[in-house]
Amino acid sequence: MHDGLTDEAARWAERATTVDVGGEAVAVIDVPAGGPRGPGGTPQSGGEAPPLLVVHGFPTSSVDFAPVVDRLAAARRVVLLDLPGYGLSAKPDRAYSLFGQADAVEAVAAALGLDEVDLLTHDMGDSVGGELLARAIDATSPLRVRRRVLTNGSVYLGMAQLTDGQKFLRALPDEMLAPESGLDADGLTAALADLCAPDLRDDPAVVGRLRAGAELVVRDGGGRLLPRLIRYLDERAAHEERWTGAIESHPAPLTIVWGRHDPIAVSPMVDRLAARRAEHGGAATVTWLDAGHWPMVERPPAFADAVLAGLDAA
Repeated sequence: MHDGLTDEAARWAERATTVDVGGEAVAVIDVPAGGPRGPGGTPQSGGEAPPLLVVHGFPTSSVDFAPVVDRLAAARRVVLLDLPGYGLSAKPDRAYSLFGQADAVEAVAAALGLDEVDLLTHDMGDSVGGELLARAIDATSPLRVRRRVLTNGSVYLGMAQLTDGQKFLRALPDEMLAPESGLDADGLTAALADLCAPDLRDDPAVVGRLRAGAELVVRDGGGRLLPRLIRYLDERAAHEERWTGAIESHPAPLTIVWGRHDPIAVSPMVDRLAARRAEHGGAATVTWLDAGHWPMVERPPAFADAVLAGLDAA
């Protein structure tokens, strides 16, 4: 049914449904608390905890969280989506904006009846989450965030150590690549693995998980779309005060789970965020993992435990 995908990517695709957002299909993986669905297929609420809403990063998709999603859903509903242009979602040849991505998250939440959530974000998803938090502060969003977990993203872009590949894509025009120019899954898997902790870059399990992510990047010509999607870095620079400011100041308790060997979102970002959080009268719980940019892929059990500890803290 999902020709050309490895088993891991195909299994993830089988779990997805779609929500129409402005005429585009957005892939959603809606995991009920504890696994089995309730009467009529309705996901259980997971007790008192609100659903966990997960927002992925660039250039991959929600499949990054496949190794941890069932553990995260042991006692709560977990909702993941592939942002427009990513993964299993539609990939139209158009301009992309993080404001539009936040709109898509709100639309999916509304379609699923979510009004209060816990929020888990990674990489570019941290910026999408920042816009959601800014809207909450401005009282312009119906979505309430109770607790949040942030992981490995360039919340301070000036500190980020962008890869040569990111710099190359960012320097290209904002247009789709020619058919012969898109990345293939092999090359992209190798590029993603280079962002792992050094001792995990050749680990077969880790590489297999990254391969699933790479396959869903290039699905339906997605590799050709990367110069359009990476415009988020320019927006990130222009709107850092809004997005990072909201991450720093939103009153929802903040847990930071960070792979300390990330070569892009370097560890001093965490120190700065914790200090800025304190300046706003809040606090941040920090958990360091022996991982690189993909802690949920590199160290799934430790990552899931750290996320749940943050979400379930008194």
